[in-house]
Amino acid sequence: MTAFSRFTPLVSALPSTVPFVGPEAIERQRGLVAKARIGANENGFGPAPSVLEVMREQAGDIWKYSDPENYELKQALAAHLGTSSANIAIGGGVDELLGQIVRLVIDPGAPVVTSFGGYPTFNFHVAGFGGRLVTVPYAGDREDLGGLLEAVKRENAQLVYLANPDNPMGSWWDADSVISFARALPETTLLVLDEAYSETGPADALPSIASLIDLPNVIRTRTFSKAYGLAGARVGYAISTPGTALAFDKIRNHFGMNRLATAAALAAVKDQAYLREVVANIHAARDRIAAIAKANGLAPLPSATNFVAIDAGRDGTYAKAIVDGLMQHGVFIRMPGVAPLNRCIRVSVGPAADMDLFESALPQVLKAIG
Repeated sequence: MTAFSRFTPLVSALPSTVPFVGPEAIERQRGLVAKARIGANENGFGPAPSVLEVMREQAGDIWKYSDPENYELKQALAAHLGTSSANIAIGGGVDELLGQIVRLVIDPGAPVVTSFGGYPTFNFHVAGFGGRLVTVPYAGDREDLGGLLEAVKRENAQLVYLANPDNPMGSWWDADSVISFARALPETTLLVLDEAYSETGPADALPSIASLIDLPNVIRTRTFSKAYGLAGARVGYAISTPGTALAFDKIRNHFGMNRLATAAALAAVKDQAYLREVVANIHAARDRIAAIAKANGLAPLPSATNFVAIDAGRDGTYAKAIVDGLMQHGVFIRMPGVAPLNRCIRVSVGPAADMDLFESALPQVLKAIG
């Protein structure tokens, strides 16, 4: 007798998986403590004091639902970006928005183009809605724009994903190249331009809002999780044409935003002085990570993000040994998931104390694994 399943055939066929294993799970499994949490691309410098003060002040209002239209935050972001609030959709972090985008456009079996080894949570959502992933290898440790465009046209893909700056490699394309790529896509292909690291990269890597705002087949996603230091708050936003942005209202959870998180994001947008300060701290920490890598015979890759990918010079087995060895010293880092990217380890920026632990532990680990 065939076992009964209460789930759909699609869900029944999916593996039960977590795209990223959190440091908490590693601590539980290995009986260790992450003293330096520099592996999840969080911002260890934290949010602005002004943001924390607003959260404390408004904590007593948590009994209220958040505004389902996210009016104030949309207005603030529109003023900050120089666009209209009609061009903006709000969601519970970029991860939630990615799931909604896939749901909006992908039927079971539809081809979706992305880079092999790119952001795994996007792939998770594609699988969850039955899409068919078509992957393009990285070229020179950055996403291959020509290869992505070729795959889109070959597959007649409805959706293509590009992260700029990129996770997990930290690489980037200049704005003109990104704009050319977006405008070369067929009108029937929706581009997800993931700009989670937009604040930490060079100015010439970020297309202006005006340069792409007229394209209904482009959705730019950004977050408060990185430079703004609010990863645990889960606030992200999408920028597109009004018609495309409005489509999120068809499927989103209208009361899904956390009231305190939304207030925190609003306060963060207002405190641009702190953002400039923390971005400078991120750049300095990137430089220190690179210097530590070089001092230990490893090769840091150029980075436009809040982490540095470091070429360990061998293969994924060796890189994993470094990751595991550092955790034994209480230093939590990660590595890319597929070859040839997994020859690298990836170290997120953090305060000086975290950098000190990394600097102390790395030579000990390298010596131990030989």
